[in-house]
Amino acid sequence: MNFSFARRHRLTKTDEYSSVFGFRRAIRGQWLMLHFQPRPVGFDSARLGLVVGKKLLKRAVDRNRVKRIVREQFRLRRANLPAYDLVVRLHARPQTLAGQALAADFLHLLGRLRRPGGKREEK
Repeated sequence: MNFSFARRHRLTKTDEYSSVFGFRRAIRGQWLMLHFQPRPVGFDSARLGLVVGKKLLKRAVDRNRVKRIVREQFRLRRANLPAYDLVVRLHARPQTLAGQALAADFLHLLGRLRRPGGKREEK
């Protein structure tokens, strides 16, 4: 099994991000928000995009830590995810940047994404 995080598993263009945000489906966790959009027929793997703004985390090292934690969890579970374009956005400032807590929040969001009928629309 290939657990790499290749370019084909990333959202890279502004239009791709805009498309996911424009679909207006999201799931909110404690610190993270997961925006999602199903991929067109013929694509079988999920792609990930990350948004961590300076407004919530001033230091670049903190923003990069959040992105690294989410990227790693996605990379390990990508093979079991449905074919969605996912954008993970930090919506609340964590008290501490505990990696396990952020990873657990992201995994909780992925669990809610996969649950049939468990998709809720939040804005």
